[in-house]
Amino acid sequence: MTLIHEPTPQEVKETKLYQEWGLTNEEYRLISEDILGRLPNYTETGLFSVMWSEHCSYKNSKPVLRKFPTSGPQVLQGPGEGAGIVDIGDNLAVVFKAESHNHPSAVEPYEGAATGVGGIIRDIFSMGARPIAMLNSLRFGELTNERTKFLLEQVVAGIGGYGNCIGIPTVGGEVGFDPCYEGNPLVNAMCVGLIDHKDIQKGQAKGVDNTIMYVGAKTGRDGIHGATFASEEFTEGEEQQRSAVQVGDPFMEKLLMEACLDLILNHSDILVGIQDMGAAGLVSSSSEMASKAGSGLELYLDDVPQRETNMTPYEMMLSESQERMLLCIQKGSEEQVVELFESYGLDAVNIGKVTDDKHYRLFHKGIQVADLPVDALAEEAPEYQKPQQEPARIAQFKEMAPYQPVIEDGSDTLVRLLQQPTIASKKDIFETYDSRVRTNTVVGPGSDAAVLRVRGTNKALAMTTDCNSRYLYLNPEIGGKMAVAEAARNIVASGGKPLAITDCLNFGSPDKPEGFWELSTSADGIAEACRALETPVISGNVSLYNETNGQSVYPTPVIGMVGLVEDLAHVTTQDFKEAGHLVYVLGETKADFNGTELQKMLTGKIEGVLNDFDLSVEKENQQVLLRSIQEGLVESAHDCSEGGLGVALIESCFVNDLGFEGEFSQEASLLFAETPSRFVVSIKEENQEAFEALMGEKVVCVGKTINGNDFILKCQDQLVEVGIVKAKGLWEGAISCLMK
Repeated sequence: MTLIHEPTPQEVKETKLYQEWGLTNEEYRLISEDILGRLPNYTETGLFSVMWSEHCSYKNSKPVLRKFPTSGPQVLQGPGEGAGIVDIGDNLAVVFKAESHNHPSAVEPYEGAATGVGGIIRDIFSMGARPIAMLNSLRFGELTNERTKFLLEQVVAGIGGYGNCIGIPTVGGEVGFDPCYEGNPLVNAMCVGLIDHKDIQKGQAKGVDNTIMYVGAKTGRDGIHGATFASEEFTEGEEQQRSAVQVGDPFMEKLLMEACLDLILNHSDILVGIQDMGAAGLVSSSSEMASKAGSGLELYLDDVPQRETNMTPYEMMLSESQERMLLCIQKGSEEQVVELFESYGLDAVNIGKVTDDKHYRLFHKGIQVADLPVDALAEEAPEYQKPQQEPARIAQFKEMAPYQPVIEDGSDTLVRLLQQPTIASKKDIFETYDSRVRTNTVVGPGSDAAVLRVRGTNKALAMTTDCNSRYLYLNPEIGGKMAVAEAARNIVASGGKPLAITDCLNFGSPDKPEGFWELSTSADGIAEACRALETPVISGNVSLYNETNGQSVYPTPVIGMVGLVEDLAHVTTQDFKEAGHLVYVLGETKADFNGTELQKMLTGKIEGVLNDFDLSVEKENQQVLLRSIQEGLVESAHDCSEGGLGVALIESCFVNDLGFEGEFSQEASLLFAETPSRFVVSIKEENQEAFEALMGEKVVCVGKTINGNDFILKCQDQLVEVGIVKAKGLWEGAISCLMK
């Protein structure tokens, strides 16, 4: 057996090996001189490199994240644990979080997406909650590119493959296409769970001599430096780091989930803390659990279950093998845990103990291979206030006259817009997901938000993911507000009251002043909207360095939102229900064309100034719609977003194959403006008086639903007339057509 020579501490310093792992010269100096007073060895340097990566330490984004409101009467657990928790009454709570898996998905799209799903599920059940739903938010380049088609196909297969096997329904999401994502797709996964207040867990290791137990799959060499990999830019031509991508096993995860929930629900007296081994694997979960509890740890690495031979301490600690959890157990109760996990066919192994000296010590083959202050690893990464600079494009946009499209044929424009990949039906995508498993799904993919009933109550949860990154490209602050507002509109249109958000902040490099400016400025907008709409940020993640060959993706802070539907009778969908219903537009339509699908379709560009938008109007429109839904006056409600009013109206016809006839008092071009804060609402004629009395000046009646195949809308300057069957066929077939 040949042992691999690990560089000595002196060699690590002289060769500057730490730079390859993402540590700067100054960070290395800080570790060796200020924290340790000695040179760290190879393993210790590795531990610091992953724990001080952006992915684990948020060293570049902490100043930005402090801007977010994180508390409210409904919040039981804000950021800082595996996931956030919000009260929904009846001693029940909803637990949710979103995570990005962008870099792994660019390299190995199937496994990258699958393990993204697996990781976020573990975050939810580590809190003691049963996962009930998955959502996602995906961004790709244009479907004219063969690589993009491959990525889309494989990412969707990976999400479906993992979620379907583990038996958690994938109920919602969004997919967008823009050239900037060609080299760096975005794959964001969100999981929602339910919990009793009494079962809420914390990821902490406390109580001297209590036992640290490793449960789940064995450790291999996959995913080493995954956290560092997620904190770097891509360069084409370099050998992409496939070894940094983990491989998932949904059947193992299903067993692990059931075993952990069994432990939490039936053996809570012996469980002190539980945490997922996610990014940076064993080192992050163990050091964070000790640091949060103000304790120390000793770990014995010979006892770590290994599936490969001759693994070094460095490899074991940094591996991101999937389907593993770390437990802190009351001393003397280890056998109970071993028996419980054995009954699920899983390993449960004692690998260490809690100490009281705040030190983090690792032993391997009888030798101490690391001795570090635990807080230095988990809490004391340097924090950077990066320089910011407004990108040159923003000044250029301010010089431009507002984009004013000339629409000679509104009918043709509407049909063409329906076939734009970002607007077109995603049916081919979501039909690969099981959205009905566990039978709680009331509204599945395809409406504004997904809705799941809460068993044992008359309530439901509405959930969505949203972000229009083109708006943020034009103005990160206003675009950030609009992302939160759109998520809330989708919740309200489904009959829910928005509760809180999780986020995935997908941005380019924070080392570039323009990149950090985008991150910081969009956070200002998100924070302002969250305060106005009373939806605090309870969890999330930051994904930076989404760049290829120096070209950044659009600023894409994906907003995952959950809302409470107080009564199942309030559940509302976007589809017109039957002929003879009156159709209204709630909210004012203005000439908002910059950043729209129409601008991209007609000019191939996204440019200009994004019009400001009024959060107080947004809030009023949402509140009055929710009230009218709760009073039983509304048959359908649909948020106006990409493609504007024209697209929202015709989409509402598709599910039940109804026609529409009406009048629009403005020019046809304004059908495609994307003014925010608007809804298309249908009501029964007998509710007209009550509805209009409640809505006042906020609504205008634009027509009514009819039997038949006609969509007829008389605008100020022309007649827009489209056959519903043809339009629906083109809308439904657009993506599969492009994929061929």
